[in-house]
Amino acid sequence: MGAPYWDQYARGSIIGLTRGSKKAHIIRAAVESLAYQVLDLIKAMEKTSSIKLSELKVDGGASANDFLMQFQADILNAAVKRPKCIETTALGASYLAGLATGYYKSKEDIKKNWMLQREFKPEMEEKNREKIVSGWHKAVKRSLHWEEEV
Repeated sequence: MGAPYWDQYARGSIIGLTRGSKKAHIIRAAVESLAYQVLDLIKAMEKTSSIKLSELKVDGGASANDFLMQFQADILNAAVKRPKCIETTALGASYLAGLATGYYKSKEDIKKNWMLQREFKPEMEEKNREKIVSGWHKAVKRSLHWEEEV
C-alpha cells in the first residue's frame, strides 16, 4: 500500500460484504476508495505542513464522475472544484510551449485561463462522515501487514 501507509506487505481486500451485497456495492466501494485514499493523503499533508485544506481542485478522468466528486467533498468537508478542461496534462504542455514561445507573457496569464465547470460542496453530516471514515480506517488497518516480511 502506498502513501501515506507505505506498507509493501499490505494486500487488497473487500470487507463488509453481506448476503445482500451485489456487484453495484463492490463498484461503489471501489469508487469511494479513491476518495478515501485522497482523504488520507491530504490529512497526512496537513499534519506535515500545518496547513489546512480549504478547497481541492481536481482534474483527470476520475474527476468527470459527479458521484465521486460529491463524495470527495463530503468526506473532506471541503469544496471540490472541477475545471472546464479536466485533461490538464496536454493543457499544461501547451501552456509551457506558450510560455517558451512568448505566446503567454507570464504564469499569471495562464492562471487567468482556469475556468470552473462545477463546484461540489460538502453536504454530509459530521456524525455520518466520522462513522464512514472510521470504517475506512478499520478496513485499511486490517489489510496492513497481511504478508510476513521475508
